[in-house]
Amino acid sequence: MNLVDSHCHLDDRQFDADREEVIERARAAGVERMMAIGTGGGPPDLEAGLRLARQYPFFYATVGVHPHDASKATPETFSAMETLAAEAKVLAVGEIGLDYHYDFSPRDVQRQVFVEQLKLAGRAGKPIVIHTREAWEDTLRLLREHWAGGGVMHCFTGGPEQAGQALELGFHLSFGGVLTFPKAEAVREAARMAPEDRLLVETDAPYLAPVPNRGKRNEPAFMVDTVRRLAEVRGCTPEHIAEVTTRNFERLMVHC
Repeated sequence: MNLVDSHCHLDDRQFDADREEVIERARAAGVERMMAIGTGGGPPDLEAGLRLARQYPFFYATVGVHPHDASKATPETFSAMETLAAEAKVLAVGEIGLDYHYDFSPRDVQRQVFVEQLKLAGRAGKPIVIHTREAWEDTLRLLREHWAGGGVMHCFTGGPEQAGQALELGFHLSFGGVLTFPKAEAVREAARMAPEDRLLVETDAPYLAPVPNRGKRNEPAFMVDTVRRLAEVRGCTPEHIAEVTTRNFERLMVHC
């Protein structure tokens, strides 16, 4: 299988001791390309993903301010992001959105920073990678008001209703380890109903490792378990999932 991990955080300190080995294991498992998400520890550093993309030919990157870090954003942040978004290996703006579970940044600030980044992505002509947690209503409302392009609902954890709304707005649904969790039947139902040409797969490494590695540090090589489960859910082969998700990634990100 040739796979693309459409969302991972291999810049994370959890990989400092063995990053090279993690990358080698990913490639050995068939994960040929990886998208390094550029939110890192938040502003002023916007190059967490780009450092990996500049070092490895098979890495791509995003740039963005995570909703957790929205209160750290300044006008200089957006100016720097605009410059970085023009780099060839930056394929998207993300992960951006709203997180009402932790409220690490005030909700009004999260919304302001989200909208600012939607405008920036529009100017850059790049798709967006959305993080939404316990904030579906506001996330979808702001997308309807301020966004007309494509993008990804990263680590999709909604059910069929949210999937339908996201698909109607033109988004791809990216499935990670949560798909394999015993109680995630609503997520599997969403994965079952999604059109084939809107599917992506990811790890969100080091977070949310799939069964049978749940609870461990996640890494891109584990994505094979998510792909197998997605194939079971959709009644096809893992090879078919690999083929369509790779094609979808290329169409949305590489040739956008």
